[in-house]
Amino acid sequence: MTSQAIPDVRKSVVVPVPPADAFRAFTERLADWWPPSHVLLTTPRTGLAMEPRAGGRYYEWDAEGQEVDWGRVLTWEPPHRLLLTWRVDGSFRPLPDDEGASEIEVLFTPEPGGGTRVELAHIRLDRLGADAERIVKALDGPSPGETLARFAEVAR
Repeated sequence: MTSQAIPDVRKSVVVPVPPADAFRAFTERLADWWPPSHVLLTTPRTGLAMEPRAGGRYYEWDAEGQEVDWGRVLTWEPPHRLLLTWRVDGSFRPLPDDEGASEIEVLFTPEPGGGTRVELAHIRLDRLGADAERIVKALDGPSPGETLARFAEVAR
């Protein structure tokens, strides 16, 4: 697989709330839906947060105050779009900065008749180099996947 052939990984779910509520649940309630197995710390995580602005970070911390950044907010367009860097390498370990980070784009689209379609796409996975194919295989699968399924339970 060449770097140009690395596909985006897209998943979606429909939640029964307006886009503004879905956006708030996604960005303000990370600790309520983020899978407990998705941890970059080497110690037990006690919290997750996202700074609500372009340039902000999203990160986790432990009881001693140690923090690890999952990435940065590149685009903050409530209630429609969120673009983040994803500082995770091909072995699901933290990257120190955004230099080789891929990206996550989240779109919040009103559904006819009510509710919101939330589409989460892992993009620019080619930035992971030789590990890109392994990440695609780990992330790919049927929608909504664990992360969006957990989010759907919170966004009600």
